[in-house]
Amino acid sequence: MSEAKSSLYEEALKPLKKAAAILNLESDVVEVLSNPEHILIVSIPVKMDDGKISVFTGYRVRHNTARGPAKGGIRYHPGVCLDEVKSLAFWMSIKNGVVGVPYGGGKGGITCNPKEMSQGELERLTRGYTAAIAKFVGPDQDIPAPDVGTNAQFMGWFADEYYKIAGAYVPGVITAKPLGIGGSRGRRTATGRGAFFATLEAAKTFNIPLKGTRVSIQGYGNVARPIAKCLHELGCKIVAVSDSVGGAYNPDGMHPIKLADFKTETRSVRGFPGSKEISTVDPITVDCDILIPAALENQITEKNADDVKAKLVVEEANGPTTPEADKILYEKGVVVVPDVLANAGGVTVSYFEWVQNRMGYYWSDEEVDDKLKQVMTNAFKDVYQTAKQRQIDTSFTMQPQLMDMRTAAYVTAVEKIVDAMRALGRI
Repeated sequence: MSEAKSSLYEEALKPLKKAAAILNLESDVVEVLSNPEHILIVSIPVKMDDGKISVFTGYRVRHNTARGPAKGGIRYHPGVCLDEVKSLAFWMSIKNGVVGVPYGGGKGGITCNPKEMSQGELERLTRGYTAAIAKFVGPDQDIPAPDVGTNAQFMGWFADEYYKIAGAYVPGVITAKPLGIGGSRGRRTATGRGAFFATLEAAKTFNIPLKGTRVSIQGYGNVARPIAKCLHELGCKIVAVSDSVGGAYNPDGMHPIKLADFKTETRSVRGFPGSKEISTVDPITVDCDILIPAALENQITEKNADDVKAKLVVEEANGPTTPEADKILYEKGVVVVPDVLANAGGVTVSYFEWVQNRMGYYWSDEEVDDKLKQVMTNAFKDVYQTAKQRQIDTSFTMQPQLMDMRTAAYVTAVEKIVDAMRALGRI
């Protein structure tokens, strides 16, 4: 019997079950895919700056490794829990399958608030987490990377601690490291650049002109800034942005680099000169043509989906749209480029970094960007062709060019995962 699953993981599995029905998968195969292979929960005691010891809970989950080592980030956030990490690991299995990189899905996290911790406390926490999961990770086993609340510096601390434990220099154990210790060029902007390439293909495929197009972005962090810059350079208008503090709206558009500089200075986009103050969630429903949810999961729900005015939604966040909201958007004729495709640029360049680490030869910015564009473009075309060939969309009569891209992405990935499991004799 499978364990009882709380709501977030149950929601995450709904597209899997839809894809499984299309692929005519046996119920026991679906059961295997519905349960992670490994779950590790650790306690991490950390000496805080005031001299007291605080104990943090950390997680590492491997969902499926039939296609290769587990791959997925490490999240530092107060809301981190096992249910969330399981969902994120599952999404990584799907994402890696969609873009065709030879990885399974993994994810890690620590329940903490990094905004309330000093640099020293964060370093001690990261090193403690590394020591606790060191036997669980490795370049041929499970390869972490950054996620919400972490960055390249955290990966540097992780790498250093792991090297000490392993007694060897093993740069492929973790990706998105600083360049000086084996990081890849282009990794910092990879998620945004990948989403940009997916947006270009979506605009071309669904006849959405980009010049003068109004773009709204929820979550203006490192993931969103590259796509905002790229779209702005093509003539799009960034009309709304937000972060965890608040948001800014200007129907005439805002300059993405000036927005980033303002946020760096003030720690929020709220109050950006010439803009109207809006809430963190308002970018989802403002008048726009392209909506980019780039914050956390479950932001577009059945409560606000009917108010979405965008023609195209490009999901840079993991799981930003609930299944109920997805149905509403679908019935409204909104094209959704799902997270497992749109935000796969990060893991794609992480794969490039892992490859470079293993062969000791590093590529230029241009080489990385060209390879990323090729992977993202081909992945979008594969998903689109899957939707067409399997006739996944059957409800549109007025707009037959629209289709359920999310289900098509899951069908694309699940078929690859199941093929690998069968080849290995696991099912």
